[in-house]
Amino acid sequence: MTLKIKYLTLGAFQTNAYLIADTDTKNAILIDPVDNADSILEAANEDEWTIKLILATHAHLDHVLASQPLKTATSAPFYIHEDCVEILKQVPAQAKIFGLSVVPAPAEPDRLLTSESEIIELDSIKLKTLYTPGHADGHISFYMENENILFSGDSLFAGSIGRTDLPGGDYNLLMRSIFTQLMVLDDDVQVLPGHMQPTTIGRERVANPFLLSYDGDGT
Repeated sequence: MTLKIKYLTLGAFQTNAYLIADTDTKNAILIDPVDNADSILEAANEDEWTIKLILATHAHLDHVLASQPLKTATSAPFYIHEDCVEILKQVPAQAKIFGLSVVPAPAEPDRLLTSESEIIELDSIKLKTLYTPGHADGHISFYMENENILFSGDSLFAGSIGRTDLPGGDYNLLMRSIFTQLMVLDDDVQVLPGHMQPTTIGRERVANPFLLSYDGDGT
């Protein structure tokens, strides 16, 4: 059993999409159908991977723009947190805020995730959901415990945290999410964020200025 991860940085917001594949079965999970479905499909097809499941960390437009074309092309179900449903409907309005032209409507979710941790499995791929709101309502991070890899979406970045000035943003809630859900992980857990470069939990614990300057206790 071998897992392989590819990531692509796409779109006007330079958002990271992650393809996780079981290289024995060539079945894959996509985390965040960010934009440019053709590029994502091309990356999967290069290794003859079949996208079997599409997950979104949250419903901000840069993380779901390619959800409908990818769902159409692959017939893969689309999962998102239940608190994201209303935000998902507002993607065209979100686009106008950022001065973007007409964008495709996002896919209808096939399953709504909850705030309780659960395991999502496809072949040898096993992802644990971590409820990490604060940047956006219904934000979910995905943790591959066996591989020490965290897909943090827009909750935690290298040297930064998700912005909280958009609708649904809540700084104290985000910090609580980070401290209670992410900072409890081991230092060697690799963090693959929704934007920018990878980092580790240990590096952010000792060097992230937002975490170091926070005067709350994370509870």
